[in-house]
Amino acid sequence: MLGFAQSALITAVSFLFVLTFVVTVHELGHFLAAKSLGVAVDRFSIGFGRAIAKWQDKSGVEWRIGWLPLGGYVRFKGDENAASVPDKETLEEMREWVLAEEGPQALKRYFHFKPLWQRAVVVAAGPFSNFVLASALFALLLGVFGELTLPPRIDAVSPNTPAERAGFKAGDLIVSMDGKAVHGFEEVYRYVRMRAGDPIDFVIRRSDTQLHIVATPANVQVTDPVAGKVQVGQLGLAPPPDSEIISVRYGPVDAVVEGTRRTGEVLQTTVFYLGRLIRGEVPADQLGSLVGIADASGKVAKAGAEGATTRPEMVFGAFVALLSLTAVLSVSIGFMNLLPVPVLDGGHLLFYAYEAVARRPLAGRIQAAGYRVGLALLLGFMLFATWNDLQRLRVFHFLGGLFS
Repeated sequence: MLGFAQSALITAVSFLFVLTFVVTVHELGHFLAAKSLGVAVDRFSIGFGRAIAKWQDKSGVEWRIGWLPLGGYVRFKGDENAASVPDKETLEEMREWVLAEEGPQALKRYFHFKPLWQRAVVVAAGPFSNFVLASALFALLLGVFGELTLPPRIDAVSPNTPAERAGFKAGDLIVSMDGKAVHGFEEVYRYVRMRAGDPIDFVIRRSDTQLHIVATPANVQVTDPVAGKVQVGQLGLAPPPDSEIISVRYGPVDAVVEGTRRTGEVLQTTVFYLGRLIRGEVPADQLGSLVGIADASGKVAKAGAEGATTRPEMVFGAFVALLSLTAVLSVSIGFMNLLPVPVLDGGHLLFYAYEAVARRPLAGRIQAAGYRVGLALLLGFMLFATWNDLQRLRVFHFLGGLFS
């Protein structure tokens, strides 16, 4: 029982650290952009529900920590409409109230009366801050710790695999994949993993000859130490032995450049995977939810703490490992928020695009209908993804065993 309780505590703490970090930075992006453009802010909240702590700064912003630490929000002055894009009639009513109560000068402090480009900047600043956070974390980890990598040389080719049928041989050095230069074998692993059933154009160096080889990864179910059982692409290529591991160090500038490149790589992979999901090329049961993120957070923290001999070393190792997961999750959350779905930042930007073309906000009833549909889609997605995670973690099997 103690082991289970300790494991659950590690998972809960790790999950809350990762989620709170990412969401807080996202909301800070909105907040800082708003303040820089002169928008009055009523509240900045970390978590939802009743406040367990709150205080007010000199500018009148109420800072609070809610009892439910599963997100956060920024509330602008006068922002009583969940859409944050009121229609023409509502805007006129709000304008008249502000003029009567606070005077003409107060209008420029309200988010809804800011120029369209400024409102768009405030909304886009949230996802943008997630990308900046990911780049900064990748750069920090690379600059402080560097990384261990294996050369992209093939040590062996498994028989009866796509790699053997395509013509790969032991000793081949992989130069590029689909036109992208390869620097380490882990890049090959990550690229192939996401492309089951898709032909990949490899450029390899064999002795003094450069060759093109096209290979299509097979769809294979594997047990990932973090994600559990997943469907991935495999070719049947074996990496060099650990004796060939190279330690790569990065200077400050190189770390920033590489950190930004890693963020772009994660973003590209996310977009690519979503496209395959929409086209039905990968099973929908691979989608995960907050339950999956919590499970992954706990496993990553435990993996980072392995090998440590003292408690401070264990905590430090878990912390460093969670920073890497935080960077990846930050990219995913930034991208998901840019999807053109009402209730997400991308939905706001979609409404602003209409306003820019039509020279007026979208009708209130259409906005309301869009937000209802968007919320239904979001909740449906979350329920489906949560069901996937509960099935994958065999929660129902466990509960059934308690009553059998």
